[in-house]
Amino acid sequence: MKAPMRSSISLANRPMGRGSEGSSGLLPPMDPLDARKFLLAVKRLADSLNFGTDKSPFIGSGLEYVQSRLYQPGDPIKSIDWRITARTGKLFVKEYEAPKRMPVYILFDTSASMIVASHRQSKYSMGLQIAGALALASLDRISPVGLLTVGSRAMHIVPTLSKDRTMEWLHQLRYFRNDEPTRLSDRISDLVPSLRNRVLAVVISDMHELEAVRAIKRLSSQHDCCLIQLIDPAERSLKGTGMILAREAESGRTFVANSRTSCKDPSAFVQEMKRSGVDHLVLNTNQPIAVRLRQFFAWRGIVGKGAR
Repeated sequence: MKAPMRSSISLANRPMGRGSEGSSGLLPPMDPLDARKFLLAVKRLADSLNFGTDKSPFIGSGLEYVQSRLYQPGDPIKSIDWRITARTGKLFVKEYEAPKRMPVYILFDTSASMIVASHRQSKYSMGLQIAGALALASLDRISPVGLLTVGSRAMHIVPTLSKDRTMEWLHQLRYFRNDEPTRLSDRISDLVPSLRNRVLAVVISDMHELEAVRAIKRLSSQHDCCLIQLIDPAERSLKGTGMILAREAESGRTFVANSRTSCKDPSAFVQEMKRSGVDHLVLNTNQPIAVRLRQFFAWRGIVGKGAR
């Protein structure tokens, strides 16, 4: 009887692709490398999310009617409500207010485990395209967009309607490091006290930090929150490799797996998120994502007219 094969996997030592120096690099050639291809990929996905919906539900002055009230000296003539005026015999004017959209906060995982890939596209590359597409789709519907990276690098962009600012942080995130630990729970703990108004928080991560589950539950209890979890096929099974001793790149934690078990159980995590009331979408890096993303975002009211 043959002894089980034993190997050691270090996620932190995985080659990073062309242009890597030390612990940093650019998205490898298998992903959209240059700025033009990256931008086209993001815009194509954003257009897919917006397909069949109005880019903005606000037309004209961008104001919404609230009520009519009695005319007061100094009110503009063009705001007179002629229907109520004709019915009552007194001058009434219409009152409007600027529509307010719930800000969108994207919490993007830039940690080391997001870089590792067993297929053409890494979790990092897919996650960055999703973040960019969601940001552009939100701006099209006049929702301010903010960003918070949850790796060791500190990048915090407060919600803004500036497309130039959004494109700036998108291109900055094309550069990555392969030694970043996860700081998701810490970042959420720092963010929540600073939020004065309710926001829509979209967490894009592979959820390799188990302590972050509690932080996401706390965030969901105070704000509208959803989780997009990215999974590489190699994380589901390692068939044919025998016994494996692996080291997690971010925390340094070691674990043993064999060909009949997975490195982690995603189904249990899905059930936990469901019990907590957190809207959760699992995406595999080796499968198309546009249709599933559109269905998820449309159902949650993140894109399209009539969103919450």
